[in-house]
Amino acid sequence: MISRRDLFISGAALAAAGGQARAAGSKNIIISSANGLRATARAMEMLKKGDDTLDAVIAGVNINEEDPEDNSVGYGGLPNEEGVVELDASVMHGPTRRCGSVASIRGCKTPSKIAKLVMEQTDHIMLVGEGAGRFARECGFPSENLLTEKSRLAWMVWKQSLRDKNGHSNWGPGLDAPPAKTTASNELKKIFPHADEETLAWALEVALHPPTGTINCLALNAKGEMSGVTTTSGLSWKIPGRVGDSPIIGAGLYVDQEVGGAGSTGRGEENIRVAGAHTIVENMRHGMSPKEACLDALKRVARNFDNDRERLSKIDLNFYALRRDGEYAGAALWNRAQSPAADGSRRKPRFAVNDGGESRLENSVWLLER
Repeated sequence: MISRRDLFISGAALAAAGGQARAAGSKNIIISSANGLRATARAMEMLKKGDDTLDAVIAGVNINEEDPEDNSVGYGGLPNEEGVVELDASVMHGPTRRCGSVASIRGCKTPSKIAKLVMEQTDHIMLVGEGAGRFARECGFPSENLLTEKSRLAWMVWKQSLRDKNGHSNWGPGLDAPPAKTTASNELKKIFPHADEETLAWALEVALHPPTGTINCLALNAKGEMSGVTTTSGLSWKIPGRVGDSPIIGAGLYVDQEVGGAGSTGRGEENIRVAGAHTIVENMRHGMSPKEACLDALKRVARNFDNDRERLSKIDLNFYALRRDGEYAGAALWNRAQSPAADGSRRKPRFAVNDGGESRLENSVWLLER
């Protein structure tokens, strides 16, 4: 049994550790998922000017949210099964220990900004669906169509790929059509004659292997203040209303600036089941390094599948951790991504870092190899 004296000693030890971290001197550090090179660069510019850590990371991910070529977040994100883009985001502000999030919000390119407004302007932490959209409009954000021509094409290709158990699709050429004598890519070219071959190849890939792209960004400044944000368009072709881990405080994002922060990208359902970001921060609180903390959370995911590699092979999940003393890590479930890149290669997991110079990609550690 833990006595009051033990608790007092443990608390004193943690306080001393925090004091040592401060004495060692913090510095500006931004880390992000691999799609965050531009985000980390912008966030660092703001930290150097003395801006708040949360304002910095939100401004960073706004680049991705507003980029129609980034199909994993914001404008141009891949839609739900009805062709509607639904976005999720969460923010945590270390200095005030406050947080906010939105889920299944439609018509707003920058859900990270709305999540911050939920934190600042309401007595709530999360708003969802129609209510989140109405709140955004009341705050002056216009309702916009977030489906770009490229993401619409991918959605239509996905609908063409749907098959029942007998191989029939209501979006195919019809049962009375002559037998197909062309490849899938040639058939798509006939259906979408104005699309170039590279875009069609990409659309077919995301239709058959729905991506789960997201961006997470964590910041530490020279004063030891921390904040984080996670924003996403969620799982492609999802059932309308599906919510992943990104807007869930403690799953897709968690920050305690006395310890550190963590976030994730990948299959949200599995991260929710282990409360990944909170688990990682608590692991660091109890003495694990960021790398060890992330790998432990991934082991919990694997355990939920009885460590069955065959079932786990269908999952990609990445964690990112930044400790208040400046140590950081990225970790992935697998050493190579499930879906191949445009050149056919299977990418090794990496994450973005900026510690004052140019943003760069560093290799993540991983739990399993394939």
